[in-house]
Amino acid sequence: MAASPGIPLDTAVIMSSVLEGILYGFSVLMFLGTIWIITYKCRTRNINRPAVVVATLLFLLSTVHMVVGIIRVEDGLVKYRDTFPGGPAAFFADISEETLAVKDAILVLQTLLGDGVVIYRCYIVWQSVWIIIIPCMTWCGIAAFGVVTLYDFSQASSNNVFTNKIGHSVATFMALTLATNLLSSGLLAYRIWKSERKVSGIRATDRKMPLLRVFLDAAILYSAALCSSIICFVLSNNGLYVMADLNVPIISIAFYMVFIRMTINQHNRDYISTVLGGGSGLEHRNSQQYPMQSLHDIYRQNDTTSFLADNSKAHTLA
Repeated sequence: MAASPGIPLDTAVIMSSVLEGILYGFSVLMFLGTIWIITYKCRTRNINRPAVVVATLLFLLSTVHMVVGIIRVEDGLVKYRDTFPGGPAAFFADISEETLAVKDAILVLQTLLGDGVVIYRCYIVWQSVWIIIIPCMTWCGIAAFGVVTLYDFSQASSNNVFTNKIGHSVATFMALTLATNLLSSGLLAYRIWKSERKVSGIRATDRKMPLLRVFLDAAILYSAALCSSIICFVLSNNGLYVMADLNVPIISIAFYMVFIRMTINQHNRDYISTVLGGGSGLEHRNSQQYPMQSLHDIYRQNDTTSFLADNSKAHTLA
Protein backbone atom coordinates (compact mmCIF):
# COMPACT_ATOMS: atom_id res chain seq x y z
CA MET A 1 0.00 0.00 0.00
CA ALA A 2 1.28 3.46 -0.88
CA ALA A 3 2.13 5.57 2.10
CA SER A 4 -0.44 8.18 3.01
CA PRO A 5 0.33 11.45 4.77
CA GLY A 6 -0.85 11.98 8.30
CA ILE A 7 -1.16 9.51 11.13
CA PRO A 8 -0.16 5.83 10.66
CA LEU A 9 -3.06 3.53 9.86
CA ASP A 10 -2.81 1.46 13.05
CA THR A 11 -2.75 4.65 15.09
CA ALA A 12 -5.79 5.92 13.16
CA VAL A 13 -7.72 2.75 13.97
CA ILE A 14 -6.98 3.04 17.69
CA MET A 15 -7.86 6.73 17.69
CA SER A 16 -11.11 6.12 15.84
CA SER A 17 -12.12 3.40 18.31
CA VAL A 18 -11.52 5.68 21.31
CA LEU A 19 -13.30 8.69 19.82
CA GLU A 20 -16.16 6.58 18.53
CA GLY A 21 -16.56 5.08 21.99
CA ILE A 22 -16.91 8.55 23.49
CA LEU A 23 -19.50 9.63 20.93
CA TYR A 24 -21.28 6.30 21.24
CA GLY A 25 -21.64 6.90 24.98
CA PHE A 26 -23.29 10.24 24.28
CA SER A 27 -25.57 8.65 21.67
CA VAL A 28 -26.68 5.96 24.15
CA LEU A 29 -27.69 8.61 26.68
CA MET A 30 -29.49 10.58 23.99
CA PHE A 31 -31.23 7.44 22.75
CA LEU A 32 -32.54 6.71 26.24
CA GLY A 33 -33.67 10.32 26.53
CA THR A 34 -35.40 10.15 23.17
CA ILE A 35 -37.27 6.94 24.02
CA TRP A 36 -38.32 8.42 27.38
CA ILE A 37 -39.57 11.56 25.67
CA ILE A 38 -41.54 9.57 23.10
CA THR A 39 -43.15 7.17 25.57
CA TYR A 40 -43.50 9.30 28.73
CA LYS A 41 -47.14 9.53 29.83
CA CYS A 42 -48.29 8.20 26.47
CA ARG A 43 -50.76 5.45 25.90
CA THR A 44 -49.64 2.63 23.64
CA ARG A 45 -51.82 3.80 20.76
CA ASN A 46 -50.45 7.35 21.04
CA ILE A 47 -46.78 6.39 20.91
CA ASN A 48 -44.97 7.75 17.87
CA ARG A 49 -44.06 4.34 16.45
CA PRO A 50 -42.12 5.51 13.36
CA ALA A 51 -39.88 7.63 15.59
CA VAL A 52 -39.33 4.71 17.96
CA VAL A 53 -38.41 2.42 15.06
CA VAL A 54 -35.96 4.88 13.52
CA ALA A 55 -34.34 5.73 16.87
CA THR A 56 -33.97 2.03 17.70
CA LEU A 57 -32.49 1.18 14.30
CA LEU A 58 -29.95 3.98 14.63
CA PHE A 59 -29.03 2.76 18.08
CA LEU A 60 -28.69 -0.86 16.98
CA LEU A 61 -26.55 0.03 13.97
CA SER A 62 -24.31 2.22 16.12
CA THR A 63 -23.96 -0.56 18.68
CA VAL A 64 -23.07 -3.22 16.12
CA HIS A 65 -20.58 -0.87 14.48
CA MET A 66 -18.95 -0.21 17.84
CA VAL A 67 -18.73 -3.92 18.69
CA VAL A 68 -17.31 -4.86 15.30
CA GLY A 69 -14.77 -2.05 15.63
CA ILE A 70 -13.56 -3.44 18.95
CA ILE A 71 -13.28 -6.93 17.43
CA ARG A 72 -11.28 -5.47 14.53
CA VAL A 73 -8.84 -3.75 16.88
CA GLU A 74 -8.39 -6.94 18.88
CA ASP A 75 -7.81 -8.98 15.72
CA GLY A 76 -5.22 -6.58 14.36
CA LEU A 77 -3.31 -5.88 17.55
CA VAL A 78 -3.66 -9.21 19.40
CA LYS A 79 -5.06 -12.15 17.46
CA TYR A 80 -3.17 -11.71 14.18
CA ARG A 81 -0.37 -9.49 15.42
CA ASP A 82 2.37 -12.06 14.76
CA THR A 83 0.73 -14.16 12.03
CA PHE A 84 -0.62 -11.62 9.54
CA PRO A 85 1.99 -10.73 6.87
CA GLY A 86 3.23 -7.21 7.54
CA GLY A 87 1.85 -6.99 11.07
CA PRO A 88 -0.96 -4.81 12.42
CA ALA A 89 -0.39 -1.98 9.91
CA ALA A 90 -0.86 -4.37 6.98
CA PHE A 91 -3.91 -5.95 8.63
CA PHE A 92 -5.67 -2.60 9.05
CA ALA A 93 -4.70 -1.62 5.50
CA ASP A 94 -6.50 -4.64 4.04
CA ILE A 95 -9.75 -3.09 2.78
CA SER A 96 -11.22 -6.48 1.89
CA GLU A 97 -10.96 -7.75 5.49
CA GLU A 98 -14.29 -9.02 6.85
CA THR A 99 -14.68 -6.78 9.89
CA LEU A 100 -13.96 -3.68 7.79
CA ALA A 101 -16.56 -4.83 5.25
CA VAL A 102 -19.16 -5.15 8.01
CA LYS A 103 -18.32 -1.69 9.37
CA ASP A 104 -18.56 -0.15 5.90
CA ALA A 105 -21.93 -1.83 5.30
CA ILE A 106 -23.23 -0.43 8.59
CA LEU A 107 -21.97 3.03 7.64
CA VAL A 108 -23.88 2.85 4.35
CA LEU A 109 -27.08 1.73 6.11
CA GLN A 110 -26.73 4.40 8.79
CA THR A 111 -26.18 7.06 6.14
CA LEU A 112 -29.22 5.95 4.15
CA LEU A 113 -31.38 5.93 7.28
CA GLY A 114 -30.19 9.34 8.48
CA ASP A 115 -30.57 11.00 5.08
CA GLY A 116 -33.94 9.33 4.60
CA VAL A 117 -35.20 10.92 7.82
CA VAL A 118 -34.05 14.37 6.66
CA ILE A 119 -35.84 13.89 3.34
CA TYR A 120 -39.00 12.78 5.15
CA ARG A 121 -38.86 15.87 7.37
CA CYS A 122 -38.58 17.96 4.23
CA TYR A 123 -41.67 16.25 2.80
CA ILE A 124 -43.63 16.78 6.03
CA VAL A 125 -43.11 20.54 6.12
CA TRP A 126 -43.65 21.04 2.37
CA GLN A 127 -46.46 18.47 1.92
CA SER A 128 -45.32 18.02 -1.68
CA VAL A 129 -43.66 15.09 -3.40
CA TRP A 130 -42.24 17.33 -6.09
CA ILE A 131 -40.05 19.15 -3.60
CA ILE A 132 -38.19 15.98 -2.62
CA ILE A 133 -37.66 14.55 -6.11
CA ILE A 134 -34.03 15.70 -6.34
CA PRO A 135 -33.17 14.68 -2.74
CA CYS A 136 -34.73 11.26 -3.46
CA MET A 137 -32.62 10.93 -6.60
CA THR A 138 -29.43 11.74 -4.71
CA TRP A 139 -30.52 9.34 -1.95
CA CYS A 140 -30.86 6.58 -4.54
CA GLY A 141 -27.40 7.56 -5.77
CA ILE A 142 -26.06 7.11 -2.25
CA ALA A 143 -27.57 3.64 -2.10
CA ALA A 144 -26.19 2.70 -5.51
CA PHE A 145 -22.66 3.96 -4.91
CA GLY A 146 -22.72 2.53 -1.40
CA VAL A 147 -23.28 -0.92 -2.87
CA VAL A 148 -20.68 -0.30 -5.59
CA THR A 149 -18.14 0.82 -3.01
CA LEU A 150 -18.72 -2.24 -0.84
CA TYR A 151 -18.30 -4.48 -3.89
CA ASP A 152 -15.12 -2.69 -4.98
CA PHE A 153 -13.68 -3.11 -1.51
CA SER A 154 -14.36 -6.84 -1.54
CA GLN A 155 -12.73 -7.26 -4.96
CA ALA A 156 -9.87 -4.82 -4.46
CA SER A 157 -6.40 -5.83 -5.64
CA SER A 158 -4.91 -2.68 -4.11
CA ASN A 159 -5.32 -1.39 -0.56
CA ASN A 160 -5.21 2.27 -1.52
CA VAL A 161 -8.70 3.78 -1.15
CA PHE A 162 -7.62 7.21 -2.41
CA THR A 163 -6.96 6.36 -6.05
CA ASN A 164 -8.29 4.41 -9.01
CA LYS A 165 -11.83 3.02 -9.18
CA ILE A 166 -12.25 2.60 -5.42
CA GLY A 167 -11.36 6.22 -4.81
CA HIS A 168 -13.91 7.41 -7.37
CA SER A 169 -16.67 5.36 -5.71
CA VAL A 170 -15.78 6.64 -2.24
CA ALA A 171 -15.63 10.25 -3.44
CA THR A 172 -18.98 10.00 -5.23
CA PHE A 173 -20.62 8.41 -2.20
CA MET A 174 -19.44 11.19 0.13
CA ALA A 175 -20.32 13.95 -2.36
CA LEU A 176 -23.86 12.62 -2.83
CA THR A 177 -24.30 12.28 0.92
CA LEU A 178 -23.25 15.88 1.52
CA ALA A 179 -25.40 17.14 -1.36
CA THR A 180 -28.46 15.27 -0.07
CA ASN A 181 -28.01 16.62 3.45
CA LEU A 182 -27.42 20.21 2.36
CA LEU A 183 -30.28 20.22 -0.15
CA SER A 184 -32.84 18.61 2.15
CA SER A 185 -31.80 20.68 5.16
CA GLY A 186 -31.84 23.85 3.07
CA LEU A 187 -35.37 23.20 1.81
CA LEU A 188 -36.47 22.29 5.34
CA ALA A 189 -34.94 25.43 6.84
CA TYR A 190 -36.46 27.69 4.20
CA ARG A 191 -39.96 26.29 4.72
CA ILE A 192 -39.75 26.57 8.49
CA TRP A 193 -38.40 30.12 8.25
CA LYS A 194 -41.21 31.07 5.87
CA SER A 195 -43.88 29.50 8.10
CA GLU A 196 -42.44 31.13 11.23
CA ARG A 197 -42.76 34.53 9.57
CA LYS A 198 -46.43 33.86 8.81
CA VAL A 199 -47.16 32.63 12.33
CA SER A 200 -45.29 35.53 13.98
CA GLY A 201 -47.62 37.92 12.19
CA ILE A 202 -50.68 36.62 14.07
CA ARG A 203 -49.10 36.09 17.48
CA ALA A 204 -49.02 38.83 20.09
CA THR A 205 -45.78 37.58 21.58
CA ASP A 206 -42.34 37.80 20.03
CA ARG A 207 -41.35 34.47 21.52
CA LYS A 208 -40.77 31.88 18.84
CA MET A 209 -40.09 28.22 19.04
CA PRO A 210 -36.64 27.97 17.45
CA LEU A 211 -37.51 25.10 15.13
CA LEU A 212 -35.19 26.56 12.54
CA ARG A 213 -32.22 26.58 14.89
CA VAL A 214 -32.92 23.04 16.09
CA PHE A 215 -32.82 21.59 12.58
CA LEU A 216 -29.95 23.79 11.41
CA ASP A 217 -27.76 22.73 14.33
CA ALA A 218 -28.34 19.07 13.50
CA ALA A 219 -27.62 19.69 9.82
CA ILE A 220 -24.44 21.63 10.61
CA LEU A 221 -23.17 18.87 12.89
CA TYR A 222 -23.68 16.21 10.23
CA SER A 223 -22.36 18.41 7.40
CA ALA A 224 -19.22 19.28 9.37
CA ALA A 225 -18.45 15.58 9.81
CA LEU A 226 -18.99 14.95 6.11
CA CYS A 227 -16.83 17.90 5.09
CA SER A 228 -14.05 16.65 7.37
CA SER A 229 -14.24 13.26 5.67
CA ILE A 230 -14.06 14.83 2.22
CA ILE A 231 -11.07 16.97 3.22
CA CYS A 232 -9.24 13.90 4.51
CA PHE A 233 -10.00 12.11 1.27
CA VAL A 234 -8.78 14.98 -0.90
CA LEU A 235 -5.54 15.10 1.12
CA SER A 236 -5.24 11.28 0.97
CA ASN A 237 -5.03 11.32 4.74
CA ASN A 238 -5.66 8.30 6.95
CA GLY A 239 -7.87 10.54 9.06
CA LEU A 240 -10.58 9.40 6.64
CA TYR A 241 -10.77 6.13 8.57
CA VAL A 242 -11.27 8.07 11.79
CA MET A 243 -14.04 10.24 10.36
CA ALA A 244 -15.77 7.24 8.76
CA ASP A 245 -16.11 5.65 12.20
CA LEU A 246 -17.21 8.88 13.85
CA ASN A 247 -19.93 9.51 11.27
CA VAL A 248 -21.96 6.55 12.55
CA PRO A 249 -22.65 7.89 16.08
CA ILE A 250 -22.83 11.46 14.77
CA ILE A 251 -25.78 10.53 12.54
CA SER A 252 -27.56 9.09 15.58
CA ILE A 253 -26.76 12.12 17.74
CA ALA A 254 -28.03 14.52 15.06
CA PHE A 255 -31.33 12.61 14.96
CA TYR A 256 -31.78 12.37 18.74
CA MET A 257 -30.93 16.01 19.43
CA VAL A 258 -33.95 17.17 17.43
CA PHE A 259 -36.36 15.30 19.72
CA ILE A 260 -34.63 16.31 22.93
CA ARG A 261 -34.18 19.98 22.13
CA MET A 262 -37.75 20.41 20.89
CA THR A 263 -39.05 18.89 24.11
CA ILE A 264 -36.78 20.83 26.45
CA ASN A 265 -37.68 24.09 24.77
CA GLN A 266 -40.72 25.43 26.56
CA HIS A 267 -41.65 27.57 23.59
CA ASN A 268 -42.98 24.44 21.96
CA ARG A 269 -46.02 24.47 24.25
CA ASP A 270 -46.74 28.12 23.55
CA TYR A 271 -46.48 27.53 19.82
CA ILE A 272 -48.88 24.58 19.73
CA SER A 273 -51.24 26.31 22.17
CA THR A 274 -51.37 29.36 19.89
CA VAL A 275 -52.07 27.26 16.81
CA LEU A 276 -54.84 25.38 18.62
CA GLY A 277 -56.41 28.67 19.62
CA GLY A 278 -55.79 27.89 23.28
CA GLY A 279 -53.73 30.95 24.12
CA SER A 280 -54.85 33.40 26.76
CA GLY A 281 -55.31 37.13 26.93
CA LEU A 282 -54.25 39.14 23.92
CA GLU A 283 -52.99 35.98 22.18
CA HIS A 284 -56.47 34.43 22.34
CA ARG A 285 -58.14 37.60 21.10
CA ASN A 286 -55.70 37.77 18.19
CA SER A 287 -56.43 34.18 17.24
CA GLN A 288 -60.16 34.97 17.05
CA GLN A 289 -59.46 37.62 14.40
CA TYR A 290 -58.43 34.86 11.95
CA PRO A 291 -60.38 31.82 10.78
CA MET A 292 -59.29 28.65 12.55
CA GLN A 293 -58.73 27.01 9.17
CA SER A 294 -56.00 29.56 8.43
CA LEU A 295 -54.22 28.63 11.61
CA HIS A 296 -54.49 24.98 10.70
CA ASP A 297 -53.10 25.66 7.24
CA ILE A 298 -50.15 27.55 8.67
CA TYR A 299 -49.43 24.81 11.15
CA ARG A 300 -49.79 22.02 8.60
CA GLN A 301 -47.14 23.74 6.50
CA ASN A 302 -44.85 23.50 9.49
CA ASP A 303 -46.12 20.20 10.94
CA THR A 304 -42.86 18.64 11.99
CA THR A 305 -44.01 17.57 15.41
CA SER A 306 -46.25 14.80 14.06
CA PHE A 307 -43.12 12.76 13.33
CA LEU A 308 -40.24 14.65 14.91
CA ALA A 309 -41.66 15.24 18.37
CA ASP A 310 -43.97 13.25 20.53
CA ASN A 311 -46.98 15.43 21.23
CA SER A 312 -50.48 13.95 21.20
CA LYS A 313 -52.13 17.34 20.65
CA ALA A 314 -50.05 17.94 17.57
CA HIS A 315 -51.18 14.62 16.16
CA THR A 316 -54.77 15.81 16.10
CA LEU A 317 -53.88 18.36 13.45
CA ALA A 318 -52.11 15.93 11.12
